[in-house]
Amino acid sequence: MNKLKMRDESPISITDEGLRRLKEKLKRLKGALPEYIAETQRTAAYGDRSENDEYRDAKSTLRRAHRQILSTQDQIKRAVVINPNPKNVGKAQLGSIVALEASGGRREFQILGSHEANPSKGRISNQSPLGAALMNHVKGDTITIKTTRGVQTYRILEIR
Repeated sequence: MNKLKMRDESPISITDEGLRRLKEKLKRLKGALPEYIAETQRTAAYGDRSENDEYRDAKSTLRRAHRQILSTQDQIKRAVVINPNPKNVGKAQLGSIVALEASGGRREFQILGSHEANPSKGRISNQSPLGAALMNHVKGDTITIKTTRGVQTYRILEIR
């Protein structure tokens, strides 16, 4: 059975910095294209392409670069820069940095879109269990979520 892959056209919530990084990536990828094209042409001149490993590798690299360019262009087109709503000052929202107390320790997380999430650096997605639970809560609130390690309870100490 042939399965069609549905293209995601939903907006991507991203910071100004994240959008800048995407634009830089696109510039780098486009800048590398002439080199990839030249390498593909150079290796194609070796003759029989069906047995030419260098040509297949060069062609694969060129195709990968084209796919990355299209993907990055699509992400830039769908990007919506995170601008915290001034009416929700004091509430956890996209872009907020939230200080939490859990198990006697303090941790800070910034709530971002899934494209910029990096939990090891304290950047969580608004779609993650913790990020989703924090949304629209205020300082002093306590939230409880189920994790792979069991039920976790957090108290919101600060929101900026």
